Amino acid sequence: MAAPLLHTRLPGDAATSSSAVKTLGASRTGISNMRALENDFFSSPPRKTVWFGGTVTEVLLKYKKGETNDFELLKNQLLDPDIKRLPWLNRSQTVVEEYLAFLANLVSAQTVFLRPCLSMIASHFVPPRVIIKEGDVDVSDSDDEDDNLPANFDTCHRALQIIARYVPSTPWFLMPILVEKFPFVRKSERTLECYVHNLLRISVYFPTLRHEILELIIEKLLKLDVNASRQDIEDAEETATQTCGGTDSTEGLFNMDEDEETEHETKAGPERLDQMVHPVAECLDILMSLVLSYMKDVCYVDGQVDNGKTKDLYRDLINIFDKLLLSTHASCHVQFFMFYLCSFKLGFAEAFLEHLWKKLQDPSNPAIIRQAAGNYIGSFLARAKFIPLITVRSCLDLLVNWLHIYLNNQDSGTKAFCDVALHGPFYSACQAVFYTFVFRHKQLLSGNLKEGLRYLQSLNFERIVMSQLNPLKICLPSVVNFFAAITNKYQLVFCYTIIERNNRQMLPVIRSTAGGDSVQTCTNPLDTFFPFDPCVLKRSKKFIDPIYQVWEDMSAEELQQFKKPMRKEIVEDEDDDFLKGEVPQNDTVIGITPSSFDAHFRSPSSSVGSPPVLYMQPSPL
Repeated sequence: MAAPLLHTRLPGDAATSSSAVKTLGASRTGISNMRALENDFFSSPPRKTVWFGGTVTEVLLKYKKGETNDFELLKNQLLDPDIKRLPWLNRSQTVVEEYLAFLANLVSAQTVFLRPCLSMIASHFVPPRVIIKEGDVDVSDSDDEDDNLPANFDTCHRALQIIARYVPSTPWFLMPILVEKFPFVRKSERTLECYVHNLLRISVYFPTLRHEILELIIEKLLKLDVNASRQDIEDAEETATQTCGGTDSTEGLFNMDEDEETEHETKAGPERLDQMVHPVAECLDILMSLVLSYMKDVCYVDGQVDNGKTKDLYRDLINIFDKLLLSTHASCHVQFFMFYLCSFKLGFAEAFLEHLWKKLQDPSNPAIIRQAAGNYIGSFLARAKFIPLITVRSCLDLLVNWLHIYLNNQDSGTKAFCDVALHGPFYSACQAVFYTFVFRHKQLLSGNLKEGLRYLQSLNFERIVMSQLNPLKICLPSVVNFFAAITNKYQLVFCYTIIERNNRQMLPVIRSTAGGDSVQTCTNPLDTFFPFDPCVLKRSKKFIDPIYQVWEDMSAEELQQFKKPMRKEIVEDEDDDFLKGEVPQNDTVIGITPSSFDAHFRSPSSSVGSPPVLYMQPSPL
């Protein structure tokens, strides 16, 4: 005969019915114990009761003896969807402990309940939902201000670890649930922050899941990143600044890097300094700073980099980088996790560069991947302050040597003409070299100027520039014109004749179609971007700025040197003039057409963050 169904509560809750009091044993200990239970009842919020025939321990003991009625009753009750939503957090410690023991016994006896239990726990990794009355309508919202969240999260992680102790395959079942439960990316910043925080905590005690968890997080961050362009973020900040008190209309016109705090930010309060106006950027900034903090906590032990842990994390992240980042065009900020990790130790930066180099030179890779690798190499060498000069020179040697070999193979071929579709990786490598040279030329020439010039001359830029593949036509104008100006100053190569010729070839062409005449420009630009352009996320900048190479504006004296007429020939005997910082004058000069020079000396919107070049206008002849 089946045991009677008793309406009981977990120990720590008090029952108001006499049958429940008997079940808990209150009748055996007298009125005093019952009053104690009643006090505990009032100290613990009323929650939904659980129906089964006795305590979990009693049911399981009976089950082992062959009495299965109560166990079947318990199992049937657990199939009720309401039981999965049983509010067990924020209860007295006795209730929580009993519930954790209940979960452990349940999954160890019947693993069919493992998934529902894991799903229930994962649902508590975000702030709880509350119902807000707005007239006659119930509006569901998240309780972001719940002060008990940290304690609740701790209890949920305890529950996962207890379950894993009884079911070792728990991580394997857990990961699909974590993917399913990930909040929609447009949820509140607090909701996403809590969930990502808990995912990162899980990766610590379930290390086998770390790679999948990091991949999941970075994939979600990318969705935010591509929906918040750098231009949109900067426009939102500028609009907010003007609304809050106005600013000089010329402020920030030439400061593309945004490397220094503006005056209005300094006057703002600490909350405003850390808050992004753009809502998607605000969410991305919070999550990015969370990931960067996690990386530092993993890799640093007692203030020192742990090589083993950092190497393991690098392996996970480089695979994620290849899968998600390298094939994503124009992401602005997510890739900085690799930049930050490489700053921990030079060996990881060199490993990253070697990895990109292999991607670039491997003809079996798709052209778009090879071009992206070239973009990353150039931007990383230019912007990473922690990369020493010797590494920069080694990378330039590799890139330039590969370019010369590429030209050797093309000289006698039928494809030796300017076409980005045919030679995309070549142009990407050229731009990486030009961009690195623009940022690092002062370091390359510092110390012994003659030795630095000798090294730069050995790179033979002239052959690359003068080749039939014509990289100056394909690379971004902002990079090309700065490269041309600096190489001309030091008489390494003269680019302006080629630039003039390219400008004439880019004249507008009117094409007649059935829909009418249309104006097109004969140009084939390299679809490229600089992955490590300045970070504009305020919280994340605090991690990146100390290791980031900003663009150094040129002095007035240097600008005057660029404005002087350029010589046609290079004279070896005039090295002393370079040591004095002077450009020798010569009767033979080549003029620049101001209109065409001006048109291609401006940085397009796609190259925000590249060296500002608007102020470098040639003096009239």
